[in-house]
Amino acid sequence: MYQQEIELFASSVEVSAVEVGKHLYWTIGNYQIHGQVFIVSWLVIGVLVILAFTGTRNLERSPKKFQNFMEFILEFLQDIAKNQIGEHEYRPWIPYIATIFLFILGSNWAGALIPWKLIHLPEGELAAPTNDINTTVALSLLTSLAYFYAGLSKNGIGYFSRYIEPTPVLLPINILEDFTKPLSLSFRLFGNILADELVVAVFTLLVPILIPLPVMILGLFASSIQALIFSTLSAAYIGEAMEGHGEH
Repeated sequence: MYQQEIELFASSVEVSAVEVGKHLYWTIGNYQIHGQVFIVSWLVIGVLVILAFTGTRNLERSPKKFQNFMEFILEFLQDIAKNQIGEHEYRPWIPYIATIFLFILGSNWAGALIPWKLIHLPEGELAAPTNDINTTVALSLLTSLAYFYAGLSKNGIGYFSRYIEPTPVLLPINILEDFTKPLSLSFRLFGNILADELVVAVFTLLVPILIPLPVMILGLFASSIQALIFSTLSAAYIGEAMEGHGEH
């Protein structure tokens, strides 16, 4: 009997170690880092830093060309935060909302525009960072930490009164909601980006000349929408956490 239990446990461990596809790992100490995600992530971050530095290096009172475009992007991101968090409390959260939007947009576009398959790695292949569930879960957890911090900094311990409103009977459901928010954020983004890249890959294999182009354009539009949805929901969760719970 004990032998059967040991064999069952060993088989379950083997199943849990199975991976889908091949990945490039870097070993640092006792940890393994997903190398291909880090490579593309830092490329995206590098491009964003260069664009930010270039667009703000020589600011003029009357903006022209690239500075005008950068100011338009800033106003767009400010509107996202203002509409979801509130006119009087949105300013401290602009950097977070803007960073989330720009990183996700850059990652999504990197996967849709750049032919990463032409770059060969020892194992695995380069792709959009948001094509990896670990990236989307990490971003979602950051949003969870952000709205917990927002609620506690605004309302103190009274923030937890939201769990028993409008009735203590809803306590389990309100607690469960805090687990479903990051799950829905992460799986929505991961699923849409993965599906988009799979569709483009399939069309490229079947009809490699003309058909993939409109699909790629549609993918760019969908990628932009996903970045907008993620940042808007993040701002909405932060604004909801900052509401005056318990002040009746």
